[in-house]
Amino acid sequence: MQQANNLDSRQVIDLTMRIPRIYHPESLPDQGKVMLSDDAANHVGRVMRMQAGQEIEMFDGSDAEFPAVITHASKKSVEVEIQCRRENSVESPLDIHLGQVISRGEKMEFTIQKSVELGVNTITPLISERCGVKLNTERFEKKLAQWQRIAISACEQCGRNTVPVIRPVMKLEEWCAEEYDGLKLNLHPRANYSINTLPAPVTKVRLLIGPEGGLSAEEIGMTEQYKFDEILLGPRVLRTETTAMTAITALQVRFGDLG
Repeated sequence: MQQANNLDSRQVIDLTMRIPRIYHPESLPDQGKVMLSDDAANHVGRVMRMQAGQEIEMFDGSDAEFPAVITHASKKSVEVEIQCRRENSVESPLDIHLGQVISRGEKMEFTIQKSVELGVNTITPLISERCGVKLNTERFEKKLAQWQRIAISACEQCGRNTVPVIRPVMKLEEWCAEEYDGLKLNLHPRANYSINTLPAPVTKVRLLIGPEGGLSAEEIGMTEQYKFDEILLGPRVLRTETTAMTAITALQVRFGDLG
């Protein structure tokens, strides 16, 4: 009887395991064999130690998913056979472009990961007067590649089939000055209006999140010049990474697809 119970437990675990989702950087065919990219092969073959005959689910950024079966797996290369193409969009009706002043260390990575999970479409890392991160061009390019990998990993985890774009680093005013036909918001602890008071409908939002020390008075005046509306999240002062998550969640509840 004890053996039967143990077997049942293992079966339950097997049944509840998710099929791994793997991003492919090139367009996938509706059917046929494909070699995984080096990064994906390393993850599937070396990290997860998956074997021929096991299932994975692939996506290529085209808002579709591709069920596949592994036909060959080693630590250096993995080949899969795609079974079909299946359209499956989980994208929010609200298009959010996040302008995030770069925060230190893992805080920026956390912001990118969670904002992708919450449905942000585009992220632009920004440099402001009080930005605490000072890197040269080469190191920023390495950071950019790392942030894009984090966005891809977040899509693999949360089920999105469209990968948000991490744009090159920009100066704050250059980003604010870009033409934009949606609502432009700057969070400010002394604003008079909240997200709940914004008039509906809203389908596009450019959301500015400042650094840990906040925007300077000159920068706040500059955002007003470029027609950013100041909004308030609540009576407490939040850390920059908390502010981004809270604002995105509130926007998705108000105008997007979070209930």
